[in-house]
Amino acid sequence: MSLLKTIDTAPPFAPRESTPMPDRLIAGAPAFKTWAQDADAAKGDTVRTGVWEATPGETRSIKGETFEFCHILSGIVEITPDAGEPVVYRAGDSFVLKPGFTGVWKTIETVRKIYVIID
Repeated sequence: MSLLKTIDTAPPFAPRESTPMPDRLIAGAPAFKTWAQDADAAKGDTVRTGVWEATPGETRSIKGETFEFCHILSGIVEITPDAGEPVVYRAGDSFVLKPGFTGVWKTIETVRKIYVIID
């Protein structure tokens, strides 16, 4: 097993497709695609990496105990922490959603990002 993992930003395999949970949907009809590239739940991996894409819409973001690093490959999102000001991220930007984060994730233009999630 290699301890070096390259994240393919245009994966050649089919993604897992999903939509937001009804209690998290605020506006629109966003659709999600996830290309998981490095994790093994059977081995108890707590770090997951891959590429995620979302079409325009607005959802409630609740991180719980999860830490997530994001690097935007394309598109535009606006993230508004509860009781905070909105922040806009575009291609080339990176950010972290820390454990305990709650707020609104608004996809303005279809977004594709690399993610690293630590549970």
